[in-house]
Amino acid sequence: MTSIITSYQPISLDEMSGIKLMNRTDTKFVTTVDRLRLLLMLARDDYRAQEVDGKRIAHYYTAYFDTPDNNMYIVHQNGHAGRQKLRIRSYVDTGLNFLEVKTKNNHGRTKKKRVDMVGFDPMNPDHGIRFLRQDEQYRHYDEFLHKHLRYDPTVLTEHLENHFHRITLVNKAKTERVTIDTDLRFHNLKTGREADLTGLAIIEVKRDGLQPSPIMGMLREVRIKPSGFSKYCMGSAMTNPSLKRNNFKERLRLVERLLSRVQIQESTLTN
Repeated sequence: MTSIITSYQPISLDEMSGIKLMNRTDTKFVTTVDRLRLLLMLARDDYRAQEVDGKRIAHYYTAYFDTPDNNMYIVHQNGHAGRQKLRIRSYVDTGLNFLEVKTKNNHGRTKKKRVDMVGFDPMNPDHGIRFLRQDEQYRHYDEFLHKHLRYDPTVLTEHLENHFHRITLVNKAKTERVTIDTDLRFHNLKTGREADLTGLAIIEVKRDGLQPSPIMGMLREVRIKPSGFSKYCMGSAMTNPSLKRNNFKERLRLVERLLSRVQIQESTLTN
């Protein structure tokens, strides 16, 4: 993977600053890392790879919040529009941490609002964060959440955390961003259960509007089909057996099939 991505023309964070896509449409895909390699070979001439401090594969950490009755998960599982997620997103390599509210509206567009999460350490995360107005900094969070979140922030606690590695591609026209997540691992903070999706890749094509996308044709060429994949909901469904999962069953079966394929490939290589 590293050898392929280093063959891409790089793009810096400064150049990326004009491609925020904070109001966007997303299309997600789930595949194996082997199939991903074929896609990356095809995309080299049309995309650039984000590079930060000489690195093109970045380490990410996320902590997701929810209500005591898992309402954010349930609203998504039930297919309701206008759903929201609250998370801390950490860019581990650069030391940047943000408190983020993601809202998906009735038209399928995703809007993201965020504020700096001061002093958060993703390598030693505080799992007891409560958004109470106990000091000036938390008053700042409280004001941010009351402005952008439809939930009472004081009842929210962390439910799920994950780690993964991300490759970010930008097309030469700078009209879309493609994120590719691998080595995805979940830890449920309520049940203590874990799920490891090593060997799989989650691809997300992010566009502001319906701009032409070179990679969509390449995805079809290597037979990678669209498949919704919410990290919070899928990670929760895989690590909390008490949650309803009817609307996620097809996606969970896809993940199981792909993981089985990875295990067969690994067994073949070792024998």
